[in-house]
Amino acid sequence: MTIIFILILISLILALGFLGAFFWAVKGGQYDDDYTPSIRMLLDDKKPTDTKL
Repeated sequence: MTIIFILILISLILALGFLGAFFWAVKGGQYDDDYTPSIRMLLDDKKPTDTKL
């Protein structure tokens, strides 16, 4: 019976760790722009520097 309490405690600690990491990512601006990465290849306007073929 004590193993169940130990496993519940471990799972709660792990869940709180993931929740903390999620809030840290949101606070750090990880999810601010979700549109530009999907069209980044369409906006690439760099010209190749080596034109030798």
